[in-house]
Amino acid sequence: MKPLVLIVEDEPPLVEVLRYNFQSAGFDTLTTMDGEEALIMVEEESPDLIVLDWMLPGLSGIEVCRMIRERRKTRASPIIMLTARGEEGDRIRGLDAGADDYVVKPFSPNELVARARAVIRRTRPALAEEVLNYGGVEMDLAAHKVRREGRAIHLGPTEYRLLRVLLERPTRVFSREQLLDAVWGRDVYVEERTVDVHIRRLRKALNGAEEADLIRTVRGGGYAIDARAN
Repeated sequence: MKPLVLIVEDEPPLVEVLRYNFQSAGFDTLTTMDGEEALIMVEEESPDLIVLDWMLPGLSGIEVCRMIRERRKTRASPIIMLTARGEEGDRIRGLDAGADDYVVKPFSPNELVARARAVIRRTRPALAEEVLNYGGVEMDLAAHKVRREGRAIHLGPTEYRLLRVLLERPTRVFSREQLLDAVWGRDVYVEERTVDVHIRRLRKALNGAEEADLIRTVRGGGYAIDARAN
């Protein structure tokens, strides 16, 4: 699954430059020019990184950053602050507000992408790993193989992608809509009940006769991989 970056910036030309560079570097992107909308998108989309401009109209970027950090669901979201304010005091204010990194305009888009990768490696290590491990399940991303307690698990392409999404953030509950976006893509129409069908297939492949069910169903919420579920 590609890392998802939310770009919060009110200069349309810069938005397009950032979108192009992040997508060329293998990221999925979402964009908004509005701080209030950014807060909603962070809640609903759970991006792997937020690139946040300080000088937004209305609700400023630094206030958006503070509010993201104050909310339980979003407080761990990685944030890179963009600003034309390069003074030391401003950098300190940005970092004190909760930013993970601080980039002063004008900047090189390639440097920003490199910093984004560094922040993601530090805050979302599973996205940079070649092997995912949780609850006795091992997914070798390079070899495209899955094992549970040493037993080979044979999965179809959709079940493999579904398991990868769940393993990248163990115990986190994904809604059906979020799983559809992550596994099938935002531009593909698939009914939500399709997720249930593939979860059943994944469970059948993953869980042996004497093994606990690692996939937790949350009524009205979605699914998580959670070794504490049973």
